[in-house]
Amino acid sequence: MSPLENPSAALHGLRIGCVKYLNARPLIHACAHADGVPVIFEHPAALADDLRAGALDAGLIPVFEAFRIPNLIAVDDVAIACRGPVYSVLLAYRGELKSHKTISLDPASRTSAHLAQVLLAEFYGMQPRYETGGEGDARVLIGTQAIDFRARHGNAWNCLDLGEAWMQHTGLPFVFALWMLRGDLPRIAETAEAFRELKRRGTEAIPEIAAKEPDPGFAARYLTQFIKFNVGDPEKRALELFRQLLEKHGLLPGGGYSLCFA
Repeated sequence: MSPLENPSAALHGLRIGCVKYLNARPLIHACAHADGVPVIFEHPAALADDLRAGALDAGLIPVFEAFRIPNLIAVDDVAIACRGPVYSVLLAYRGELKSHKTISLDPASRTSAHLAQVLLAEFYGMQPRYETGGEGDARVLIGTQAIDFRARHGNAWNCLDLGEAWMQHTGLPFVFALWMLRGDLPRIAETAEAFRELKRRGTEAIPEIAAKEPDPGFAARYLTQFIKFNVGDPEKRALELFRQLLEKHGLLPGGGYSLCFA
């Protein structure tokens, strides 16, 4: 049976880790409850640590971590990405952005934290001090926290949408997370195709996924207007540019590892 017919069969027995966020649900929806395909749901940074330690065979991990872990293969044409505003990854701040000398980073996602640092250094000429956690007057927020923050505070805070800022300054989309596979897995091509089929089925099920959310209308807009799930040539150029800028600004010692796709 091919992965197109039954992707869960191709993934049977693999230790798979996925993030908890709404934006990942279309990528795992079709096998989250399948027999023989247990899925561990964790924060992005924890998934990367588990994949590095060999506790997972496949993980939806931040691209920053994908650059730092050797012997991994990225699943082609599957991602959590954006082509402009992403809505759920933002730098919230009061007053003038350049007045802030300290910025708090969300420890849960290392890609978003490093994207903020790259954007501010490369395009805004800023070199603030960064601290993990905290609730200062300038903070990076991701996922549900970012969405809830927008809803609670409205126009009381300024919000720099990091996906939108990246597009404005580079003309490229941005990729936040990729399915990464251990390079020594058997049948890599078959496994990668199974993850692509999960994406195809999951994106078709977005109305069903959104209907289960507290605000189905917003969930449907978020998953169709803001979040993109494909990886093409523009996304791959963006990934390489992000890696280069991380190295340029001393955030990726040694330049990290270039990504290989299957």
